[in-house]
Amino acid sequence: MSIVFVPKKLRGKAKVNQETIQRLLDENDQLIRCITEYMQKGRAVECVQYQQILHRNIVYLATIADASPDNTPPPPSTSNETSMTTVNGQGGS
Repeated sequence: MSIVFVPKKLRGKAKVNQETIQRLLDENDQLIRCITEYMQKGRAVECVQYQQILHRNIVYLATIADASPDNTPPPPSTSNETSMTTVNGQGGS
């Protein structure tokens, strides 16, 4: 069962730490593998329950990321350096 299932009386009281996040990421990895395996076997109906758990986990992780105060995106780049690089690795002008 997913670790995201938390009884209502404990919701909001659980500490979110790196270990919890890593467990969710590991669980998501396993869910994706199961979904892929079932899809390859033509058993799409069985995938639905795993897709729902995966979706819930991803939404939960996104909520944590959005609420994190140290999760500020870097400022936008003012130059388009990546598009200026040519195949041989030298800038083109």
